[in-house]
Amino acid sequence: MKVTEAEIGAVLAQFNPWWHGEPPAELPAWRRAAFGELLGWLRSPPAPRAVLLSGARQVGKTTLLLQAVQALLQDGVPAANILYATFDHPILKLAGVEATLQAWREREPRADGPEILLLDEAQFIRDWGTWIKHQVDFRRDRRIAFTGSAMPLQAGEGVESGVGRWHTIRLTTLSFHEYLQIKRLALPELPMPPSLQSLFDWDAAEFRRIGQRAAPYVGHFHEYLVRGGFPQTALIDSVTQAQRLLREDIIDKVLKRDMTALFGVRRVLDLEHTFLYLCLHDGGLLDMTDLCNNLQVKRPTAQHFIELLQATHLIHRLPPFGYGKDVLRGRFKVYLADPAIAPAVMLRGKAMLEDPAALGVATETAVLNHLVGRQHGQGIRFSYWRGRRDPEVDLLAQAGHELLAFEVKYRARHTGARELRGLRELCQSRPVARAYVVTKALDDFGPAEGVPAAGADRPTPVMRVPAPLLCLWLGAAEALAGDGPLFA
Repeated sequence: MKVTEAEIGAVLAQFNPWWHGEPPAELPAWRRAAFGELLGWLRSPPAPRAVLLSGARQVGKTTLLLQAVQALLQDGVPAANILYATFDHPILKLAGVEATLQAWREREPRADGPEILLLDEAQFIRDWGTWIKHQVDFRRDRRIAFTGSAMPLQAGEGVESGVGRWHTIRLTTLSFHEYLQIKRLALPELPMPPSLQSLFDWDAAEFRRIGQRAAPYVGHFHEYLVRGGFPQTALIDSVTQAQRLLREDIIDKVLKRDMTALFGVRRVLDLEHTFLYLCLHDGGLLDMTDLCNNLQVKRPTAQHFIELLQATHLIHRLPPFGYGKDVLRGRFKVYLADPAIAPAVMLRGKAMLEDPAALGVATETAVLNHLVGRQHGQGIRFSYWRGRRDPEVDLLAQAGHELLAFEVKYRARHTGARELRGLRELCQSRPVARAYVVTKALDDFGPAEGVPAAGADRPTPVMRVPAPLLCLWLGAAEALAGDGPLFA
């Protein structure tokens, strides 16, 4: 089927109103933490590479590109040199990228300066990896940013030859800090610690003062767990409507449309059942035997489905601590990409907030996403630890030679030594620099009794940090510095 240049040009004119003197479509005033990094690459690339914005559907990739257009126009970049095109549009998908670029240049003659190409949903470009490689190698007059919500962008044909041709910016769901910014809530200002380690220098009065000032944040944190970190649903008044919209995006658009179009999945119902199983076991050890028996699928099929769900940014897989055979023989823990996904898919409304176990799982998922999802590219290795008799530590972060431990204890009673059996056993077998216990109550905040450490003169220091504060600070750190300095 042939698409005419006039048809392509008409579509591009709708997407690029700045060509005829109009600003981009109305954009939110708030900006994701990744905005500064993206704009820096478009203004003055530190290396001859394209930029890949990767992330799930509805996390704000398109908005980020259009905000970059707005900033570039304000910098004085000629409007004719900026192209935005989304390749999930049927006309552009049929036309292909070269015909799209030709129609652009026929309509808008080039001005002085580099060309800026912003290509949305680039996984629909035929042989996208080879095309990007060619552009980076031979068209140094072009700066390219492209997005993908499904990751054949990381494991498709032509990708190996494209290594070193693009810089990846991983866009997760909203942090708690970003969620509060979007909601424009008037809350008491809280100090931003330069690092989590600096909390050990605070005195008791400071912990009490911050805990009291943080009281208004708790209700919003619970609302965040229910609504999740998707900008569109965060702004909808009705929780039920927000959950229905999120469920539609995941089930109908990702599982049924993207999986079929991009990965050729035919057994969509089995894939959906696999995802529902994971929603019911969020944050748990992945028992492949139980999954296969329950869903009546073969192990290779289930394993393939798990990999596809990770490729479309719907789940995280957390490996066991160790190396080589320890990891190969161990079981992964599986977390959803956002704490609101499970209640949205199951249409539970706010019922999760009345279920202590479900609330604890959602909090653990939020903490993991704030830690793991926001340290991409920082050389930090994340895992969980499990002892011989099943004591467990939820999350380990290995940064260089330093090992940090995180335990989520989101429960009404204060955290004591009895609740930290797994952490005590870990510290007697591994050199842990510091441990953080993520708590629920705002007065369950401050240093705890150190855990005896094998072969060390001093116990491993332990800090209790309420979950709303930890997530707030991790998100604010990302917004301030682009990457999380709280591990400094």
